[in-house]
Amino acid sequence: MSELTRITAPEGVAPAAQYSHVVLGTGRFVAVSGQLALDADGGVVGEVDAAAQARQVFENLRRCLASAGATFDDVVKLTFFVTDMAHLGAIRAARAEHIPDDRLPAASAVQVGALVRPEFLMEIEALAVVAP
Repeated sequence: MSELTRITAPEGVAPAAQYSHVVLGTGRFVAVSGQLALDADGGVVGEVDAAAQARQVFENLRRCLASAGATFDDVVKLTFFVTDMAHLGAIRAARAEHIPDDRLPAASAVQVGALVRPEFLMEIEALAVVAP
């Protein structure tokens, strides 16, 4: 695990409640492509259920990170692509199952007109830094 420093309120910037404004780390960089709510066989999980999709996406992120020798403790940035900002509550709940509030990474949320297939409500990508 990399030694990371999280800054939630840089001087002159409003404090962040749901993410860290800045995360500093030194080590090996890991980029995880946007993950969708697909099971190991490629089946859609929770076609109309944002909470089920968010849980599956975070499980996929966990598995991808593990394949690179990383964990959610190493994540410095998450980007949420959602078809409706109303899905952020489900994403935050799923994130809380993996990342405690005192270790929140930097984050961005972007509402998009569509994802690769209409049944997907969200796609989430992660950036991590793993200790050398």
